[in-house]
Amino acid sequence: MANSSSGMAVNDDCKLKFMELKAKRSYRFIVFKIEEKIQQVMVEKLGEPNESYEHFTDSLPANECRYAVYDFDFTTEENVQKSKIFFIAWAPDTSRIRSKMLYASSKDRFRRELDGVQVELQATDPSEMSMDIIKSRVF
Repeated sequence: MANSSSGMAVNDDCKLKFMELKAKRSYRFIVFKIEEKIQQVMVEKLGEPNESYEHFTDSLPANECRYAVYDFDFTTEENVQKSKIFFIAWAPDTSRIRSKMLYASSKDRFRRELDGVQVELQATDPSEMSMDIIKSRVF
């Protein structure tokens, strides 16, 4: 289960919670953290289905890297309710270089574990994942 390039394992809970978000819509978002001491990606925070995008962005630390998924609901021009699952690699400029490298080297393998992500974003500051950017990526 460990990634050969970074040695990072993915905790089973990550996939389980993601499947609950995707299939049952149990969560609005999930924030994942790499626990460096045990070399594993873990679930750090689960967002309730009624939580807003602002709750989600407030859950990302200002100077630490994280991975996150967000289930974005929207209405098409044909007035059809849809949702898309976003994967966001959060790597603020103020985070440690080692942390940025660790998250970058583990991202592709971790992202592949989450079957059903439709849009991927890389963000180094909040403006790079603003609601306008999210909306521009769904159509």
